[in-house]
Amino acid sequence: MTLVRRALATLAGATALVLLASGPALAAAGPPPTSMASLGDSITRGFNACGWYSDCTSRSFSTGDYASVNSHYLRIRAVEPAIQGRNHNDAKTGAKSADMYGQAGSAVSQGVQYVTMLIGANDACTGSESSMTPVTTFRANIDSALNRLRAGLPDARVAVLSIPDIQRLWSVGKGSGSARTAWSLFGICQSMLANPTSTSQADVDRRARVRQRVVDYNTQLAQACAAYGPNCDFDDNAVFNYPFSLNQVSSWDYFHPNTSGQAVLASISYAAGFGW
Repeated sequence: MTLVRRALATLAGATALVLLASGPALAAAGPPPTSMASLGDSITRGFNACGWYSDCTSRSFSTGDYASVNSHYLRIRAVEPAIQGRNHNDAKTGAKSADMYGQAGSAVSQGVQYVTMLIGANDACTGSESSMTPVTTFRANIDSALNRLRAGLPDARVAVLSIPDIQRLWSVGKGSGSARTAWSLFGICQSMLANPTSTSQADVDRRARVRQRVVDYNTQLAQACAAYGPNCDFDDNAVFNYPFSLNQVSSWDYFHPNTSGQAVLASISYAAGFGW
């Protein structure tokens, strides 16, 4: 009996460690939502996915209705037709974390049951490393937005997505003359993409620091979502870890996801979510 008790105690302890490591449990997904909204920046707006330097919300990974992208909205609509036409894209091209509070207010006014949030690329992709949003400021901005959602939509499910690995973009694009020209001509994400072919230690270190800032932002997103409670799901860095290729970004700016990139983003982020 003593051996049995010891074995049970050991098993119980191991189980407790697993539960602690896995973080707070999600609420049961429940029935699919009948309305949704997306918060974010140009990625969520589908910028450059179908037109020259313009938003293309129909191809948004979140709330778009373009068949080949198969957005969150279309995946939900396939099992819950009542969501038809109740897909609100509240994102804004150029938005940063500071804009999430206002966008959250839009979602609250729409009374939606499901919200996606993808933000942070513009907090790291700035004109220079020194102008990136401080991590503490980023977290405060995210908390402010999530608190507004929780207060105004207490029963809604919220999917918080990780920021893509922008160093991966540099890695796959630095060998393309077209990409380098676009990055320089349009001043795209110079904190990471300036001097893209340079191997000097200063540039190597700068890229590493900018990537670390994205990692730190994603850590804050995960922690903020955990603090929100069981109605919030973080994607466990599924978007950050995905190895996007150059043919999945716009050939106009070599930065924003094209239609193929939006489709991949929809697939990996939805799979990491509530499972409706």
